[in-house]
Parts: sequence; structure tokens; C-alpha cells
Amino acid sequence: MGGATPEVNVIGIVGWKNCGKTTLASALIRELSSRGLVVNSIKHAHHAVDVDQPGTDSYKHREAGAQEVLLAGGQRFAIMHELRGAAEPTLKELLARLGPCDWVVVEGFKTDPHAKIEVHRQTCEKAPRHHDDPSIIAVATDYPTDFDGPAFDVNDVPAIADFVLGLEEASMGEV
Repeated sequence: MGGATPEVNVIGIVGWKNCGKTTLASALIRELSSRGLVVNSIKHAHHAVDVDQPGTDSYKHREAGAQEVLLAGGQRFAIMHELRGAAEPTLKELLARLGPCDWVVVEGFKTDPHAKIEVHRQTCEKAPRHHDDPSIIAVATDYPTDFDGPAFDVNDVPAIADFVLGLEEASMGEV
């Protein structure tokens, strides 16, 4: 997994499990795309993720030992890469594999240093992360917060998108 890391605008969406990360990430992708931008995404999973199912031809190819299997069809293609004991790729390595775009929305990778928006709802059982993570540059909540920076209503996706696009101008969103 090599190659030079392109200069790309990246915004992370982080938060605890079941506190709204995927909801906000999806809404932000939809909003940025509706504004005519090309948006890619990376979703980190803490478990053994598999988009392929036993019995399919592509699964059989992977099981036979192929390191990468590209599954192509008339609507989309997917590349499955087997790590086969190698270290999990870094965010920079994954970004280098993506096609050209205006923005990458990253869900997860909470310990990486890229700029992040934390999602924290009143129903979240754990304390917000922003007190201990200087890479969290904004929060999206459904309650008043003590965050010392930009705070958004979690449902005000256009305002969050405006904030993200302002990062591009300041070059704060680059990895």
C-alpha cells in the first residue's frame, strides 16, 4: 500500500458508538455532494469487516489467495484487499488509494491527528472526547456544550457544511 499521499481536504466525524456518527457523516456527504462537490469517504471499522459473502466468485478468489480482488459491474466496482497478517493501513495510505475528489469525509480514525467534528448527543452514555483531543475542531450536539470552539446543532447540516468548506479556504482540513 504505497504511493504518495495527495493533498486532499479531509474532515473527520468522530464520537462514541450509537451517538450519531454515521447519521452526520451521511448527511454531510449528501449536503456537500448536493453543492456540486466530489466527496469520497472512508469508514473505519473496529471489527473484521467483510463486504463479500461466502459462496460468491469474488469470495472464492480471495480464499484462493488473491491479495486484491476487484469486483466490477455496470453500476460500481469494489476492491477488496486482504491484509494477510500485514498491519492495518494508516489513514494516509488509505487516502492515497482514493480517486480525485474535493473532500474526504472520514468516519472513525479517532486517534489520528486530522481535523475532526465530534458528534455527541444527550443520550450518549460516555463523556465527550473534545476535552482530551485537540484535533476536534468543532462539535455537533443536541444540547448546549462547553466546547471552546464552533458548536453546531447536530441537525443543522448546511451550517456544518459551510464550516467544513471554510476549512478548505484556511487549508486546515488537509492531511
